Amino acid sequence: MNDFHLYKDSGEAELPALEPNAKLHDPALYVPSKGLMSAVNVALRLGQPLLVTGEPGTGKTQLAHHIAHFFKLGKPIIFNAQTTSTARDLFYRYDALAHFQYTQTQGKALMPEEIEQKFIRFQALGEAIRLGQRAVVLLDEIDKAPRDLPNDVLAALEDLRFDVPETGRAYEVASGSRPVIVMTSNSEKNLPDAFLRRVVYYHIPFPDAPALLRIVSAKVTGFGEDDLSALIAHFEDIRSGKAVKMRKNPATAELVNWAGLLRDANFPVAKLRTPDHLAAAERDFLVTSYSILAKSKEDLKALAEWL
Repeated sequence: MNDFHLYKDSGEAELPALEPNAKLHDPALYVPSKGLMSAVNVALRLGQPLLVTGEPGTGKTQLAHHIAHFFKLGKPIIFNAQTTSTARDLFYRYDALAHFQYTQTQGKALMPEEIEQKFIRFQALGEAIRLGQRAVVLLDEIDKAPRDLPNDVLAALEDLRFDVPETGRAYEVASGSRPVIVMTSNSEKNLPDAFLRRVVYYHIPFPDAPALLRIVSAKVTGFGEDDLSALIAHFEDIRSGKAVKMRKNPATAELVNWAGLLRDANFPVAKLRTPDHLAAAERDFLVTSYSILAKSKEDLKALAEWL
């Protein structure tokens, strides 16, 4: 097993160059289920937004990147919903303070296009409509926004048209250029019924063992099939509660990062089937690696005691 003790209580060590796993967020390696592919096809055929729910780390956000990659539409245009977001924020933001300061210090009046250039910042939906070509728009964690936002944006999502009163201009989607809209929700709060009637909905369940095997094998190279099976089985023991009751279960993204760490450390993954056979140093390293899977001191302590 490799020595991972770069940071020690004595001596010196050279900080290694960071080599992030380029495959971790590679949209070409995204593995959608048949149900998810069907939901995407329904949304594309109807021209309706696709609302995707599921545990954090199950690939909701990455779906938009995969669709954009699959249809060669460039990178998705992303809007990250906030607790203060308004319907207008989906289309543009207006710097009213900067505009006011300008009018106080400059003599000449600005033309609408000059106001737009200086003080208007188009956001995800607004930018997609102005592009005049197909694009993927990701409205991420829409449930974080105030409850009024989904209702306020209903008409705009159907018509894909918006006004900019500050310039007197209006924009609408060009014929044949309707964007593909993907919305994600962590189900932190219920969305309005009127909003849900206008979207195609799909819940991404947590992947089963064969799906996890496909995901990890695609994103983390260097494992044999037996090693991967042992790693997935150990991970499922943790998630299922068979090993220990976790307050927050680890997600797919954490599994991939954990697998990458074990590979880089040359950890004997096959021994995960029989943890009693681990040497003391191997056991200590495995407990340390659980810091990727556990996100509270209680969970980390429980995993260490179980092992």
